[in-house]
Amino acid sequence: MIRRFLRARNHDIEKATNLLIKYLKWRKEFVPGGSISPSEISSQLADNKLFMQGLDKMGRPVVVCYGGRHKPTNLDEFKRFVTYSLDQICSRMPSGQEKFVCIGDLEGWGYSSSDIRGYLAALSILQDCYPERLGKLIIVHVPYIFMTAWKAIYPFIDSKTKKKIIFVDNKKLTPTLLDEIDECQLPEVYGGKLKLVPIQDC
Repeated sequence: MIRRFLRARNHDIEKATNLLIKYLKWRKEFVPGGSISPSEISSQLADNKLFMQGLDKMGRPVVVCYGGRHKPTNLDEFKRFVTYSLDQICSRMPSGQEKFVCIGDLEGWGYSSSDIRGYLAALSILQDCYPERLGKLIIVHVPYIFMTAWKAIYPFIDSKTKKKIIFVDNKKLTPTLLDEIDECQLPEVYGGKLKLVPIQDC
């Protein structure tokens, strides 16, 4: 954990220490019982928007997020959902692995799914509380209108995270994913062999 916090701040000990202290304080206040129960985030889980299945070619867990299924509702519950999900992902990391790969699928995304406050909250939790956990974010099925929301979010993404994000054209979707993930580890929905498993059932 300490190595991850150091890498997140380019091995600046003072900055990494401040980030770690901030994380420990947040964890104590936001997750006082040590973990978040599915019963606390039932409406978020009901949206059926986050899955985990398979490993990429580097041995990193593959997570699939359906942005079009998200409904902007209670911000605190969404933040608990993000924390619960990241805890689930981290607890299922293969031995020796620290990072995961996420396929962000925006098929069906529209203004009814847009949630800038939620996106920024999730980004803050990922960057400040789970640094160096994201290996790559592959964004697919991107509708043109999403770029309006993206322009609002982009300035808040740190430089390390920006380098991990790629947008994939629909025509190049399958070959791009197969470059990253073997067919036997790729979810069926993208032409692979594995069925998606909801994050709460992993």
